[in-house]
Amino acid sequence: MTEGQSAPKRDVQNHHLFECAWEVATKVGGIYTVIPTKVLVTIAEYGDRYILIGPLTNKSAMEVRVLDLVDPVVATTLEAMRSHGVKKLFTSSRRAERGPMEPWRHLYPPHDAETNDVILFGYRMAWFLGEYASQQLDAAIVSHFHEWQAGVAIPICRKRQIDVMTVFTTHATLLGRYLCAGSVDFYNNLRYFDIDHEAGKRGIYHRYCIERASVHCADVFTTVSHITALEAEYLLKRRPDGVVPNSLNINKFQRKYEHESENLYAIARTKIHGFVRGHFYGHYDFDLENTLYIFTAGRYEYRNKGADMFIESLARLDYRLKRLDSKTTVVAFIIIPTSTNSYTIEAFKGQALVRQLQETVTEIQKRTGDRLLDHALRFHSEGKLEVEPSDLLSSEDQVLLKQRISALKRTSLLPFVTHNMVDDTNDPILTQIRRVKLFNSHENRVKTVFHPDFLTSSNPILGLDYEEFVRGCHLGVFPSYYEPWGYTPAECTVLGIPSITANLSGFGCFMQDTIERPEDESCYIIDRRTNLFEQSDSATRHGGSVLISIARIESLSPLLDWKTLGVKYTKSRQLALRRAYPDAFLVTDGESDEEVDYFVVSKPDLFRYPDRLPHLK
Repeated sequence: MTEGQSAPKRDVQNHHLFECAWEVATKVGGIYTVIPTKVLVTIAEYGDRYILIGPLTNKSAMEVRVLDLVDPVVATTLEAMRSHGVKKLFTSSRRAERGPMEPWRHLYPPHDAETNDVILFGYRMAWFLGEYASQQLDAAIVSHFHEWQAGVAIPICRKRQIDVMTVFTTHATLLGRYLCAGSVDFYNNLRYFDIDHEAGKRGIYHRYCIERASVHCADVFTTVSHITALEAEYLLKRRPDGVVPNSLNINKFQRKYEHESENLYAIARTKIHGFVRGHFYGHYDFDLENTLYIFTAGRYEYRNKGADMFIESLARLDYRLKRLDSKTTVVAFIIIPTSTNSYTIEAFKGQALVRQLQETVTEIQKRTGDRLLDHALRFHSEGKLEVEPSDLLSSEDQVLLKQRISALKRTSLLPFVTHNMVDDTNDPILTQIRRVKLFNSHENRVKTVFHPDFLTSSNPILGLDYEEFVRGCHLGVFPSYYEPWGYTPAECTVLGIPSITANLSGFGCFMQDTIERPEDESCYIIDRRTNLFEQSDSATRHGGSVLISIARIESLSPLLDWKTLGVKYTKSRQLALRRAYPDAFLVTDGESDEEVDYFVVSKPDLFRYPDRLPHLK
């Protein structure tokens, strides 16, 4: 709505909520975790007055179920749009229906298919909200948009004066992500960047304009952490109205932790053991009982997510273990999806050979047990049982066992990636692993496994869901340089797995602000403000000491649960309604309508290398 426009009287208390995000049905990053984990508390608040909207992509088509619409106004709205030729309302392909979209084609930037789809999706979303608002005249309407891909509808709604209150949440600024990936001293130069020049130089000026327009046209603007709020004020030129931290559905984790924790950890560790045996076949010369599993995971942003520091720290740890002549082996997993063609033949072969050997050993065990039982029943009258190995292990069993063992011989070097990469030569992670010589040789006490795909239980090589995989590891390491929030260390914390994160991540700042000693909860926070690789030494030292403890889920449940932090989302929507319908809210003397029961972000002080990370007080 435009400033000064008189809004029709609508029911504010029973308002309707539409939440819009590109990742409603498509897994890309952290928003995909935000949406499904938050949905239970939002439904509890809104019931049938809450609808999620996102584009349908080829990737998400297999996960979508068609359900009947509960809200009859939504059904009539969709039917009205279909009558104008829109057959697939929120498909992300602009080529699907060229006819009704012709008036918007001049808006498409050339050679940027994603932005084309974003613009199309935004215009359809604004069309939908306009139709809905014209038919549903009783209740107020709030539409909450996540990230720039969903934000195109916000300036359109304002221009068309659609009677909908808008909330925009940025989970990471576009320019911030690009600048940090470009190896700049981002936080100490935040106030000095020429924003338009930097966006144009990186070829994202049109995307940046979409993001900035969404921010300035929204009734309420929020971010997910104080560090991102600081960034947004300088890069997007609007101070956020508040911070809405990301959370988790703690009930799911806590229920499993209380009733099945020991079994779940043991099962997950056993599955990882099985993978390691197959992956390292032919060079399997270490003791799994004296092996530590550590991992890093996230979106493929090589520098932003700290993959560079993680690999550097592995090389230094390998050097130290070799100098100490340690018998401990560290297997480090890098779970970062990127473009691949398929699994490698060696990855399949190793798992198949180990399975064959395991089946053979199981058969021999049964036959040997039968023979031992027979000998025990027939031992002589003096009560002395004498059994020769040849009596238990037949010549046929020995030949079969030797054949299986012979098949495990390997003359080639061990691979450190499970897939055939699209661009193996130029991949930053593989390039650095080769540079620091982590070749998984006999001399390396640190072994590396790069798994460039999402983890699922149907995975033919590492058949574990991500949550199950985390339970099987000893430590998660996430030394991000740019991380507006950081779900990975939070998930480690609630799963009882120690983690290392950075004070340049939203989660790291959140833990420092809310817990006096995060390390007591097995969450170690390293200092990345100086942007020096020497910090990796700190990471390895923490990694050695943190393994003695398990996170206390009970004490952290209120801290990281949507039931607690979800109220921040409620307050952001209430602020949007208060700004549109001030007469519907009571304001006490001395208080502004924006400050009543709300979290207002104050202006930050930014200075070089503070005692703690510079963030909004």
